[in-house]
Amino acid sequence: MSPRRILAMMTATAALIAGPVLTAEASTSPQTTFSQQTRAAGLTAAQAAQLQQRVDTVLATDAQARQVSANKLTIAGGDLVLRAPGQRETRDLAAPDAALACANGHLCIKDGTGSTYDYYYCGYYDFSGVGDGTFNNNQSSGTRARFYNQNGSERWSNVAKDTGTAAWSPVYHIRPC
Repeated sequence: MSPRRILAMMTATAALIAGPVLTAEASTSPQTTFSQQTRAAGLTAAQAAQLQQRVDTVLATDAQARQVSANKLTIAGGDLVLRAPGQRETRDLAAPDAALACANGHLCIKDGTGSTYDYYYCGYYDFSGVGDGTFNNNQSSGTRARFYNQNGSERWSNVAKDTGTAAWSPVYHIRPC
């Protein structure tokens, strides 16, 4: 065989071997990983679609939001974990054994849908929680978290370290510290 023909055969063989590897890497997308997480959590296809629709709504309304697992998003100021359909408690589907806790220095909120917000950056943030829920102001002692009406006027505030209940539907903005 001529050297040119040998080179052509080697190139073709390399392409056949590398093709499936490159295709497999290209098909491993975040959406595939998120789908695997919903299946591992026992969600039906309809429940997974419902959850993704809720995630997509957050992504459409918050330009800074990024989906990091099937039901967890980074949002301005912290994280949001959406309660998946059929779940009794809110938990990140990517870390099912992780306990929900409010770390030191954080302001944590659970709204009426069971979704949890974990704020750990100081700032002024839009808030979309609804219904009645709870909060844990586990920031440095004396730090004041402020909760605002739609027009930006302060509705109420809370001084750390404290926990309590709240009606979230009228809260439109939050300043954790």
